[in-house]
This record gives sequence, C-alpha cells and structure tokens, in this order.
Amino acid sequence: MSILGLDIGEKRIGLAHSDELNFMAHAAGFLQRKSDEELIRELQKMITEFHIEKIVIGLPKTMKGENGTQADKVLSLAERLRQDIQSPIVMWDERLTTVQAERALIAQDVSRAKRRKKRDAIAAEIMLQSYLDFSKQKG
Repeated sequence: MSILGLDIGEKRIGLAHSDELNFMAHAAGFLQRKSDEELIRELQKMITEFHIEKIVIGLPKTMKGENGTQADKVLSLAERLRQDIQSPIVMWDERLTTVQAERALIAQDVSRAKRRKKRDAIAAEIMLQSYLDFSKQKG
C-alpha cells in the first residue's frame, strides 16, 4: 500500500505517492483546482489506482510555526476530504517545500515554463519524503 502526498495551492494541487514499501516519494503531477467535488472524485480514482492507504496533506505554516490564512484554508479542505474519503488523512508541515522545489528545478536548468508545471509535484514529493523519513525514524 502507498501513501499519497498533496501540496494544496490556490490554483493547483501537487501530487506525489510513495512506493509500496513507503521508502521513496515520487512526484505524480498536479490537479488543476476546480471544485471540492471534482477533487474528491480525482482523489478517489488515485486511491484505487495507486492502492493508497493514507493521505498526507502539506500544512503551510508560517516561519514562526503558526497557522496563517493559507493553513486555515488547507485545514478546512482537509476536513471536507475526511468526510468523503475513507483513507486516513495526516497533516504535515510543508514549510519551504515550494522554495526547495524551485531551487532544485533551477539547479537542473529547467526552463521557467516547465518549472511552473513541475514545481507543485516536486514540492509534494519533498513534503511526502520528509514524512516518510520521519515515519521510518519513529517506527
């Protein structure tokens, strides 16, 4: 069973999933953010396709570790997802993952247009890998 990572933004939701041993995270593209209902349908498809056992949602805390307005929006969406999706949902600190993703893509000399398309998935991959690494240490 795999874990699905979501980096929720205003316009796009970055996607990543783990391998079946929950050792490595892999970027899996993004979804254009339309409606909550559309998101739920797409996530349910992914849960079936990738045999997802858990969803990890990036929580965009402030640099002080507090919840800002974006974190409140993500928490609200997570609550909606919990009502309609059977898989457990875990919130995970995702501070600076988008910055890390952008820097990694620049270092790989990826064009600006291509970076825009890949950044959200790479941020989700970084966030999910952080969660996987922590879970391995803990357990």
